[in-house]
Amino acid sequence: MQPERLTAFTDGVLAIIITIMVLELKAPHGTDLAALAQLTPVFLNYILSFLYIAIYWNNHHHLLHASRRVDGAILWANMHLLFWLSLIPFATAWMGENHFAATPTAVYGVALLMPAIAYKVLQTAIVRRNGFGEDLAKALGNDVKGLLSPALYALATGCAFVAPWVSQTIFVFVALMWLIPDRRIERIFQPGK
Repeated sequence: MQPERLTAFTDGVLAIIITIMVLELKAPHGTDLAALAQLTPVFLNYILSFLYIAIYWNNHHHLLHASRRVDGAILWANMHLLFWLSLIPFATAWMGENHFAATPTAVYGVALLMPAIAYKVLQTAIVRRNGFGEDLAKALGNDVKGLLSPALYALATGCAFVAPWVSQTIFVFVALMWLIPDRRIERIFQPGK
């Protein structure tokens, strides 16, 4: 199977996930700015979650673009990733509605940890299918951000029960860390390289 079909399917699912998240933003019942200000925690959490989905979409795009072949293991690894990403709207809504309370913050941490693990599984499946000695495996090399992120999500999940603000800081830090584009795959597969 060619990777284009898998990419198109994933794009559609991620679009639905973003749509579900935005539908959780309920209009305030008042007509003044104070009523709107009450939605600040929900809106800030939406921004963070939207950013995470965008980061996954961007990295997924590069990963599948570098893959020449797709097999059953890759299809299931991709579905595994999409399953965990589909839970982000729930965790986003729960944490935002409860103003970053301990348990919802911990659940949000798990909702970020599991896609990070699933993405690593997908990377591994793609590298196996496309050959360990090929350019893709070389491009992925030492994935410092990919190894650091799950550790930080796990730390943030534990911190949620002691200091939820520390968890929030970690979530924002990891998102900002991934905003710096990961050019490893692009460098290897640019024409003329």
